[in-house]
This record gives sequence, structure tokens and C-alpha cells, in this order.
Amino acid sequence: MSAIHPTAVIDGRAEIGRDVEIGPYAIVGPDVIIGDGTVLMPHAVVERWTRIGRRCRIHPFAVLGGAPQDLKYRGEETWLEVGDETVVREAATLNRGTAGGIGKTVVGRRCLLMAYSHVAHDCVLGDNVILANAATLAGHVTVEDYVILGGLAAVQQFARLGAHSFIGGTSGVNQDVAPYMLVSGVPASNRGLNLVGLKRRGFSEETIRALKRAYQTIFRSGTTLAKALEQVRAELGDVPEVVRLVEFIEGSKIGVCR
Repeated sequence: MSAIHPTAVIDGRAEIGRDVEIGPYAIVGPDVIIGDGTVLMPHAVVERWTRIGRRCRIHPFAVLGGAPQDLKYRGEETWLEVGDETVVREAATLNRGTAGGIGKTVVGRRCLLMAYSHVAHDCVLGDNVILANAATLAGHVTVEDYVILGGLAAVQQFARLGAHSFIGGTSGVNQDVAPYMLVSGVPASNRGLNLVGLKRRGFSEETIRALKRAYQTIFRSGTTLAKALEQVRAELGDVPEVVRLVEFIEGSKIGVCR
């Protein structure tokens, strides 16, 4: 049975799962779906057209499902979707998508969005993503699995952050960040492989060595990007992580941080 504090305001069109806890003065708007076992702490706000997964924890003064901060938005039905076991800390803001984008903002499973972080309209976050305090994503940003953004980092519209990358605190990202890399600065530049993250997540020494070779060829050899990618594919094309790196860079529309 769910535990809903009598001062909470729950719209009649909201769907509340089993064993949900909703604290004092929390607000749940219409057309909201809250999964089993999720906790909304005091003063948390979930606006309309928002779907929250199971066993999430939404901390005080967080606002989920707010209208996109887009001057073209005219009230169309767009959504925010939050995956299971994600934690949203104090005063974080997650906006819905736009009709001109993909129509929804998506946050994956087991993410941690720390205090004052912001996820703008039409962003897509994978699983196990961490946004440290006040990290900010502009609209249409794609964040792949296991990406970490340091505090106060900011990412421009339409940028992609590759899997297992790390963005240093206070960085300004205005290009794509290749998978497995560590970037920092304003504008952000590539500082090397995210070795600490790769080791923590169990990447083999063989894979890390291959990624080091690929990094040196692509980012430090001085050859053209096209030739570097061709060389890496020829020499290391049997390593799936290297193939993923090459394909990510080849698919970039705004260039990658170098």
C-alpha cells in the first residue's frame, strides 16, 4: 500500500504504483505515472506527462516534467521518462521534450542527478549516468551509458557524450566527446583515456592497451582524422571497443573534442 502524506497534492488523473511514498507538500500533476516503490520526498514536484520508473528517489524541491524552456513550445503533449532506480537530488530540473525534437526527454536506469543539475528538452541519457552538482545539459544532448559530468559542467545543444567518458568539473563542452575519453576545460579538450573509469568497470588490460593505441593514433599522431581512423580500423578492428570509438567519431556531425 502506498503512503501518501495528507498535505501532498495528487491530481486525480495520476497513476500511483504500489508501495509509493509521497511526502509532505509534494505535488503530482495530471497524466503522471509513478512506478512501484518510488519515493517522492517533501516538496518534490512532478508535472504532467511524466513517467517515473520503479524504486526511484526524488528529493525535495526537484521539478520533473516541467515545460521545455523553448520559445517554440506551445503546450503540445510531450513527455519525460525516468528509468528504474534513478535518484534525482535537491532542486534538480528535468524538462519534457518538444514536438520539434523527439517528443520526449529520457533518463535511463540507475542514474544519479545531483543537486541543481539540469536536463533540458529532448535529451536522452543512458543507464548509470552521473551528473554532479549544477551540471547542465542543453536541449537535444545524447549521453551514453556510464558517462560522468563533473560539477558545473555545461554541454551545448545536440552534442553527444560517448559511453564511459568523463567530463571534468566547470568544463564547457561544445563538441562531441568520444567514448572512453576524459575531457576538461573551456572549451573542453581531450586529456586522454578515462583510465580510472575503465579499470573500475572491469575493462581488460588488453582492451585498455588497444584503446591507448587508438587514442595515440587518432588524437596525437598529427595525421588527418580520416587517415587515423582508417589506420586504427585496419590495425585494431578486431577489438569491439575500438570499433565503437571509430564509428562514434565517424558519425559526429559537430566534430569531437580534440
